[in-house]
Amino acid sequence: MRIMGLDIGEKTIGVAVSDPLGWTAQGIKTIRRKSIKKDIEEIINIIREYNVEKIVSGLPKNMNNTIGPTGEMVLSFCEKLKSKTGMEIDFQDERLTTVAAEKMLIGADVSRKKRKEVIDTVAATFILQSYLDRINK
Repeated sequence: MRIMGLDIGEKTIGVAVSDPLGWTAQGIKTIRRKSIKKDIEEIINIIREYNVEKIVSGLPKNMNNTIGPTGEMVLSFCEKLKSKTGMEIDFQDERLTTVAAEKMLIGADVSRKKRKEVIDTVAATFILQSYLDRINK
């Protein structure tokens, strides 16, 4: 079963997909947000292309475990996505995933310009891999 991982932001959505066995996450792309309708259409196209059966979205929480405005935006977007796809959407705590992705890219000597282009895809990969590791224990 393929699972899609999403890192939903205000300007972009990072997308990752698992291998068919659900063991590893691979980054697919970063969607530049245009409108909720167009963003969901693009996600649905990826779902069809990769035969995705489940979605995992990063859920940004405050360090005290509460959900702030960005978390509320993610929850709202996921409700709309769920109503259009009928798919189950799980959430994975995404605190510090962008920081981890940034450190990994800096460690790999990726230029600042290139990091900006791929950071959300890498963060989506971290979110999905964390979820896969958790459910496969």
